[in-house]
Amino acid sequence: MRNRYAKFGLLLVASWCVMTFTHEMGHVVGGWASGGTLREAHLAPWELPYSTFEPDPRPLVTLWCGPVLGALVPLALAAVVRRHGAWFIAYFCLLANGSYLAIAWATGDNLLDTPKLLAHGAHPATIVTYCLLAIGVGYVGFRRQCIRILSPSRGEAPEQCGGNKA
Repeated sequence: MRNRYAKFGLLLVASWCVMTFTHEMGHVVGGWASGGTLREAHLAPWELPYSTFEPDPRPLVTLWCGPVLGALVPLALAAVVRRHGAWFIAYFCLLANGSYLAIAWATGDNLLDTPKLLAHGAHPATIVTYCLLAIGVGYVGFRRQCIRILSPSRGEAPEQCGGNKA
């Protein structure tokens, strides 16, 4: 019983680290690919990762590559590895990237990606479409993986809430 909870906790920590790294490295790859000069990058998962380019000739490419590669790279790796833990991480990344763009839009914080995307000319419909697809597919897949990990294994008695029944 404790083993599956420990596994779940470790997978959550790994998912957060993979998500923050792949998302921010997506920005870095996008910035480099579009001719930008990287000035600063912070990738530590325990703080809000960020990268700055100056100049950044194609900021929409730089900005979109974060959530797009932050979702596609873990999905591609899960397809290659074909393990439940890899799919757990991949669906977490997909759900987190979609949720991040949606929440960033709602907060309007100019340091977050969505307000920057809008300021640089991204059409709101592209952001809505990305969020709906990422959140929808990510939620269904992540929920399925959570159930798989947290369900009792064969032969294990299910837990009872409230102690022993009298």
